[in-house]
Amino acid sequence: MLSSLEVMQISGISRATLHNYIALGLLPKPLVRNPGDDPRTTARQIGYFPPEVLERIELIRSSKKQGLAMADIAKLLGREVIAGATDPDAGPAQPAIANSPDMAIKVPSATPAQYSNTAETGTLRLTVDKLPCPAYMLNYNLEITWYNEEARVALLGSFERLPADTKERGVLDFLAKGRFGQSEKNCLVLRQLHQQMGRSRAPEAVGVPSLANHSSVNSPISDWPLTLLTPDGKEEHFRVYASRFREGILVIFASEELGHSGLLGMLERRDDVIRNLLKKRLPVLTDVAVMVADLQSSVRICSELPPEEYFELINQIWATMEPIFRHYYGTHGKHVGDGMVYYFFPQPDSNYVYNALCCATQIREAMRKISKEWQLRKNWLNDLYLNTGVNEGQEWLGVFHIETKIEFTVLGDTINHAARLSDFARQGALWATKNLMGKLSAEERNKVRFGVRRQDQERREVFVRSTYSRVSELIDLDSPRNEKMRDISALAVTEILEIA
Repeated sequence: MLSSLEVMQISGISRATLHNYIALGLLPKPLVRNPGDDPRTTARQIGYFPPEVLERIELIRSSKKQGLAMADIAKLLGREVIAGATDPDAGPAQPAIANSPDMAIKVPSATPAQYSNTAETGTLRLTVDKLPCPAYMLNYNLEITWYNEEARVALLGSFERLPADTKERGVLDFLAKGRFGQSEKNCLVLRQLHQQMGRSRAPEAVGVPSLANHSSVNSPISDWPLTLLTPDGKEEHFRVYASRFREGILVIFASEELGHSGLLGMLERRDDVIRNLLKKRLPVLTDVAVMVADLQSSVRICSELPPEEYFELINQIWATMEPIFRHYYGTHGKHVGDGMVYYFFPQPDSNYVYNALCCATQIREAMRKISKEWQLRKNWLNDLYLNTGVNEGQEWLGVFHIETKIEFTVLGDTINHAARLSDFARQGALWATKNLMGKLSAEERNKVRFGVRRQDQERREVFVRSTYSRVSELIDLDSPRNEKMRDISALAVTEILEIA
């Protein structure tokens, strides 16, 4: 029996090529067993192949030289796959384990031969969790939010687990520790490629041209040919796909040897792709600004309007606000009732805290227009207000999901305090914490008109600019209606009036 390392050394193929041959069914899955006293490795288990795989690899190589495509070779040899020698000491065959440095390959249940023919047969649809090639998801700061086993082993340095803090998940750092990171040329090409991906939320061919016919400036999918040098100096060829979503970038390293029609078909099913990715997204500790907005007196308004008109009002509010949230990169969060929760995460080209404040002031203006419209329509005197609280902190971000619905959720005091500030705000006011204001640059803070209303000696209300106050100094905490504000009584806050 030959170890995977011996197979690669004798045949001269790369680990990625070996993986692809297994996925295509041209080579048997490895038998995994304890290497015993083998001095060449300290791994507890290693994947082994029968010696006949060397003949099969040479047969595949000669068929390729004759001009046969991989799909044709798979059809030609697929029924003659070596069953693999049995070894009484090896035990039953198992998939290769992740912590084996010699053969850490996770064989997918859908093979490349199957997905390359998907568009023609319609019998199988490739999904994110069955990608037979390295893939990972990045946010727009180029930090890893999801990866598959192929990417971890072949590209990202075979780490045991990702750091909790998103700022320690930079993909370029992991690529530098991976199989291709030993070459300065590789690192430069990978850096340029990823910087282009993160530079714009719309795919633009800047620096690394896209040569594929299906890519365009307005397309959410871009692809590039990429050649990397292996540690032994050989070239390995890929076609790298980048599919952009609001939530980040899905990156796929597909071997040039494989057909990609099924892959492109999967990427075009954008709703399915992002739903599957979000279900697998790993919880992460991240900086976040949270905005919570509630419709004031919603119970009374609901009782005054016919049901169909109340739902029409709520739907109009959501439809009006959604483009504003999108413009400022807000992510919809979990909320009960007719209010809204949005999260604003660090961005490569803007301050997420300033985005949250600008978004909150714009939805307040939009709400005033909706209020006037309904006053004219109903001839009533009700003013419609969204009372808003904004806070910033570092919290755990994850997703709650069922089969048909996925919601981002932030755990911790940041969202709890934002919700309390929303309850504290009245008449459409926007309140923010001192902590949040401290995350603005001096230039940004100078654009914001903020402060606290106080009473002078004659009990007249005076607005004192650029000041803060503890919540306990602004309301009577002994009043039963303010009981729930005790949680934020010591919180330093300020009211945001406008942004220049």
